[in-house]
Amino acid sequence: MRLPVLSLALVLSLSACTFVKMGPGGEQVKVVAANKDLAACEKRGEIEVSVKDRLGPYSRDALRVRDELETLARNEAPGLKADTVQPRTEPKDGVQRFTAFRCAGAPISTAPPAKDSAETIPLKE
Repeated sequence: MRLPVLSLALVLSLSACTFVKMGPGGEQVKVVAANKDLAACEKRGEIEVSVKDRLGPYSRDALRVRDELETLARNEAPGLKADTVQPRTEPKDGVQRFTAFRCAGAPISTAPPAKDSAETIPLKE
């Protein structure tokens, strides 16, 4: 009885830990939404990052996994001389692809909505 309780306590305590730390230069890198138009920016390359999305039979929190993937992408961007990353894919099995850009103050706008799609408008700015 004691072993399962200790095992569960260990897994729960590990799931609360952040496995990925922000690296040098990563804090200056912006993450923009996939619907942002970065045509004014210079494309610097693609980044694929991965983290563990499961600890044994337990799935990790999806928001925490997404946050760690973004942090890893931000950590990789300075190596490509990029200051902005944009997700290309949704996280799947702990893996996500990003495109790295060098925007250096270039305007970033939202792409126009696709035909026959819904548009969300915020009530307050």
